[in-house]
Amino acid sequence: MNTLIIGCGNLLRGDDAVGPILVRVMWELGIPDSLTLADGGTGGMDVAFKMRGAPHVILVDACTTGSEPGTLFKIPGEEVETLPPLTGINLHSFRWDHALAFAHWLLKDEYPRKVTVYLIEAAQLDFGAVLSDPVQRTMETLAHRLIEEYRETAPHHAS
Repeated sequence: MNTLIIGCGNLLRGDDAVGPILVRVMWELGIPDSLTLADGGTGGMDVAFKMRGAPHVILVDACTTGSEPGTLFKIPGEEVETLPPLTGINLHSFRWDHALAFAHWLLKDEYPRKVTVYLIEAAQLDFGAVLSDPVQRTMETLAHRLIEEYRETAPHHAS
């Protein structure tokens, strides 16, 4: 495994489902051997265990910054090294940044050498809603882009 892509979010809350849905879309499209997919769902602490030994981890989740819905943010790992403290966290407020902080604490030397976070600006987080159109479009574009990027970087085997 070269790169692990983890889709985080809650499938029951509209655009918050973008991470797990991206994982499903990528699986259906077919992924190169250099990628492994994991549905992080709402089990943030489980995400940390999935990261063990992966040289590169990509996390995908929804965000609410007030930007235009569907806006894609790419955050390199160096920018998320100063993560929130783990004190006072409960399972209902466990986010991608908490998962990274927990993984860093838990995995120590087995923490990934490279972490990249993609956040997609949510339009709505209503229970029972489907992905909004702008989030759906951005998610599909990102899924295709990641597959192509890692298909191009996959080692070619001589026949």
